[in-house]
Amino acid sequence: MRSLFYNLPARRKFLRSETTEARNIEHQFFLQALAHPEIGFTLVREDKIALQLPITTSLQDRIRDLYGARLLDDLLEISLRDRRGIQVQGWIGRAGVSRQTRAQQFVFVNGRAIESGILSTALREGYHTALMRGQFPVTFLFVDLDPREVDVNVHPAKREVRFRDPARVREAIVEAVQRTLESGRVEWQRKFNAPAPAIGGTTASGTEPVARVSPQTSPSPEPSAVIGTEPSPFDAMGRDRIRPSGFGQPDQPTVAPPPSAGNDSQAIDGNRPEPQIEPRRDQQFQIIGVLNRLYVLMENSDGLVLVDQHAAHERILFEELRRRMEEQGVPSQRMLLPQIFSLPPRDAEWVERNVATLQKMGIGIENFGANSFRVDTLPAFLEIADAAGFLRKVIDELKTTSRSSSPLRLGEDMIAKTVCRHAVKANDPLRYPEVEKLIRDLLACDLPYCCPHGRPTMIQISHAELEKKFGRKV
Repeated sequence: MRSLFYNLPARRKFLRSETTEARNIEHQFFLQALAHPEIGFTLVREDKIALQLPITTSLQDRIRDLYGARLLDDLLEISLRDRRGIQVQGWIGRAGVSRQTRAQQFVFVNGRAIESGILSTALREGYHTALMRGQFPVTFLFVDLDPREVDVNVHPAKREVRFRDPARVREAIVEAVQRTLESGRVEWQRKFNAPAPAIGGTTASGTEPVARVSPQTSPSPEPSAVIGTEPSPFDAMGRDRIRPSGFGQPDQPTVAPPPSAGNDSQAIDGNRPEPQIEPRRDQQFQIIGVLNRLYVLMENSDGLVLVDQHAAHERILFEELRRRMEEQGVPSQRMLLPQIFSLPPRDAEWVERNVATLQKMGIGIENFGANSFRVDTLPAFLEIADAAGFLRKVIDELKTTSRSSSPLRLGEDMIAKTVCRHAVKANDPLRYPEVEKLIRDLLACDLPYCCPHGRPTMIQISHAELEKKFGRKV
């Protein structure tokens, strides 16, 4: 385009610096390129080609061309999902992959890039405990629905839209994100199902082998020493019990590979072949040891895995307590003095329609006149000083969640804080069977990759990364 502002000089005065406007143009270039991977794009700046994108057959190739293969490795594909006429597909970041801004959060509705608070809230709800507070997911999300169900003329630039049924759109996105993160768990477990390469004799590169010890050679613990054999650290009312005996006590030996069976008095001699000790047939991973009494070192088919024992135990306890509460209900505690408070008419109407949901959350509430309510019980595991303020916060947050979400979601921040106090801490020594049980329980969780606060529980270092660090590969 040439002479764009020749008859509108006032518009030219509102342009910012050349660098800023160039960034804005580049941003629009990226949006159009993502929306139409079947079209080739070329960005020219000062008569030089700044970026050239070939025609591709998939969004995956276009993301790789724009952001590189490294980002693509951190993404999960949302297979096309159709929920009541709303189709959701695209790519989203794995659990724990996030940014401090929404710069890499792209959402398209019927092929048009848009900004929507409803969709941002849906993404946040879909990730839930898979994101740290204050972080934003990496998303390339495409939502397609009947054009009659969306109004695109809300904003002059058409970046904002309005949905006829926003709750239905929100639920479709939440479900798609949750299902995709669950599929990521299956993929991760498949890596552990693949046996780690056997080690024995001299490797092809001439390096000496490393001693490998099977879990079978570790001394059998007493039943109370294994995580999960004692009752949960929470009683039926959600209060904490004494930690199981033999769990994380200072006098317990830490994880260390024991000597080979039958050769306790003999050290491994470099002149003799190393004895082969086969791992258990049902063993999905090989535990190497514990670093600094915090990080469990393991080997799987892809390389080295580091597990934060505190974050891992937090996730296990969190899902255990949440599952128990969903099955048995939230334990409640009667207040000494019931509180009576008033709400605005709209909030009062909402409470009257959702009394059953609030009671399932452990909140005993009843109507006490026009727009007034009486609260006499609260969840037992929460420390609440202001019942009225707590309930107002619950109402505000419940309004932004989808109808399919668990009502316990509102109390999960408090559940996370509770399990944090009871989880294995750094410097807590664990025996080999305890570590093995910890890893198995973690892999059985719905979201094993992060703790309830969104911090990662495990980090994978591939063989390729290790070889690059040691100069074996460029």
